Amino acid sequence: MSTANLNADDDAIIAATRNWLEKAVIGLNLCPFAKSVYVKEQVRYVVSSARTPEALLEELMNELQNLSDTPAEKVDTTLLIHPFVLDDFLDYNEFLDVADAAVEDMQLDGELQVASFHPEYQFADTDKNDIENYTNRAPYPILQILREESIERAVEAFPDAAEIFEKNIETMEQLGHEGWDKLDVGPAR
Repeated sequence: MSTANLNADDDAIIAATRNWLEKAVIGLNLCPFAKSVYVKEQVRYVVSSARTPEALLEELMNELQNLSDTPAEKVDTTLLIHPFVLDDFLDYNEFLDVADAAVEDMQLDGELQVASFHPEYQFADTDKNDIENYTNRAPYPILQILREESIERAVEAFPDAAEIFEKNIETMEQLGHEGWDKLDVGPAR
C-alpha cells in the first residue's frame, strides 16, 4: 500500500525502500515481526516532500492521526520516508525527540510510537562504520509509525524478543561490510 499521489521519483524511493525491507529487514530477519505485515500489504509508504523539519513534523502528525484512525487490518504500520530533510544524522536524531513529543501532544502515547532508520544511523558509543549501526540503516531517512498493540502481540508471539538486538549484531558481524554492500540495499561504507 502506498500513498495515492505518486510520481516517478516517489516510485523509485518506494522501490528502494521495499528492496531494503525485503533483503535486509526481512531477508536478514532483523525484525521478525516485519514479514507478516509486509506480505499482508499492511505497510503504508509515504514519501514526504518536506524540506524543513517543521513541514516534516506537520506530515508526521497527519500520518500519526491517519494511522490512529485506520483499522490495523488495513494499515498496521506507516513508513514516512523523508529524503529531502534531516539527511544529517545528528539533526535527525534530535528530531526524534520532537516526534515523540508529537505522539504525546496528540495523546497517542500508548497507542503509537515512532521507530527510526537513517542512511547514517549510529548507535551511541559506536564508531560510524561499526557494522551494528547497519541494522538501522535505510536508503533514506525514515520515521516508522508503529502500533503499540501490534508490538505487544508480536512480542508475545516471539518468546525471545529481548534478544533480537543481540541476534542482529551477530547477524551483521557474520555478514560484514562486504556482505552488506553485496545486498545492494542502500548506504554502503
